[in-house]
Amino acid sequence: MEKGLRYRSRLILLFIILSYRPPLLIANQPGAEEKDLVIIGGGVAGYVAAIKAGQEGLKVTCIEKRGRLGGTCLNVGCIPSKSLLNNSHLYHQILHDSKPRGIEVGDVQLNLQAMMKAKDTSVTGLTKGIEYLFKKNGVEYIKGTGSFASEHEIKVQLNDGGETSVVGKNILIATGSESTPFPGLEFDEKRVVTSTGALSLEKVPEKLIVIGGGIIGLEMGSVWSRLGAKVTVVEFLDQIGGPGMDSQIAKEAQKVLKKQGIEFKLGTKVVSGENTGDNVKLQVDSAKGGKPESLEADVVLVAIGRRPYTAGLGLENIGLELDERGRVVIDSEYRTKASHIRCIGDCTFGPMLAHKAEEEAVAAVEYIKKGYGHVNYGVIPSVMYTYPEVAWVGQNEQELKSQNIPYKVGTFPFSANSRAKTNLDTEGFVKMIADPETDRLLGCHIIGPNAGEMIAEATLALEYGASTEDIARTCHAHPTLAEAFKEAAMATYSKAIHF
Repeated sequence: MEKGLRYRSRLILLFIILSYRPPLLIANQPGAEEKDLVIIGGGVAGYVAAIKAGQEGLKVTCIEKRGRLGGTCLNVGCIPSKSLLNNSHLYHQILHDSKPRGIEVGDVQLNLQAMMKAKDTSVTGLTKGIEYLFKKNGVEYIKGTGSFASEHEIKVQLNDGGETSVVGKNILIATGSESTPFPGLEFDEKRVVTSTGALSLEKVPEKLIVIGGGIIGLEMGSVWSRLGAKVTVVEFLDQIGGPGMDSQIAKEAQKVLKKQGIEFKLGTKVVSGENTGDNVKLQVDSAKGGKPESLEADVVLVAIGRRPYTAGLGLENIGLELDERGRVVIDSEYRTKASHIRCIGDCTFGPMLAHKAEEEAVAAVEYIKKGYGHVNYGVIPSVMYTYPEVAWVGQNEQELKSQNIPYKVGTFPFSANSRAKTNLDTEGFVKMIADPETDRLLGCHIIGPNAGEMIAEATLALEYGASTEDIARTCHAHPTLAEAFKEAAMATYSKAIHF
């Protein structure tokens, strides 16, 4: 009997020993445990996912090669461009729009170096803020370049020259995007520049040509136009702003920007380019016929879009798929063919927008932690921070026409808005599109002051399935620019009061 008990005890002990799975050790880091989540990329998608995962109690490592968190958006995109857009607008307004306001200004001088320093200060403060949030939420931050050694192991070439590896139960790819090059024009970030170079020019160019009339091209073109450059935008399509911008809004935006001094060549293809001598020379050809034309400028900004950045990730080592546009192939829960490896942000499907990446970051972590997550891709707003701003969410008129979807439209001009009139800032209008039977809001498009802030109200209305009558019957403070939003809703389901 006693012998049998000892035998069974030994069997139980052996079972426990064989069943025990010790924590995986991270290569070159003795004693370190396997991470719950390893994130490659510390841009908006990556750092938001890292903070969210830390808040959820996961053990997280984030790998970022730039040496500063925030990715393209914070370092050489959204944030620095908004600094230059805001300050160049102030400069331009003081020069050209102070006298009607009763403000007499003396000799106004541009100090470009100080303007650039203000931009850099904003960036530095925000990147350090993210590092603080990493520490606060227990996120390990590795400065280096990560690549797949296997499906669970990420090899890291450290920025200081060393090497290490990190093992993760789950891995998230968030490597972002890069500027799409133009054939025949090599970027030197001095005369042929991406948006990165356009943010750091050492002097105001006499002539600037922007290849691409999308949001990035128009924003950066606006900055340098306000500071004194002669700007020409060359766009292959027949409208500016890209296909997402409502055509009526795009025409209005072009008219306003032209009045500000920006020239446009729409329906025009850049055939070739040459960066030699004192200027950059472009050969362009109109799609509507006519003779090819030669253009010259001291700086050319190539803003024809962005492409996913996956170079050096070692995806081939684990057999992950890319589509024909270089995007990582994922399912509806952001999983690649290896279910523990997910991908979000610019390097996969959907609009390349920072706020879209943030939403995906939270959803991806929720899938890992809770098994569910959600992003409503029909309600992702877009903003162009020119002056006036342009913002939209939902469907535009040309999309609805192409799909034979019935709709009704209501508009309201800022020229009839009391706050806009007192601000002497009346260009633009609010446009709402709704279902003619249910009155449910389908889309909202704004060109005018503070459009980027106002679009949040439309985004919320769309998210909760509001009708234009719901919006119109919601009390708005007076006098505010947001009253134009209310009046546009009234015009969509009934009649506006003040127009």
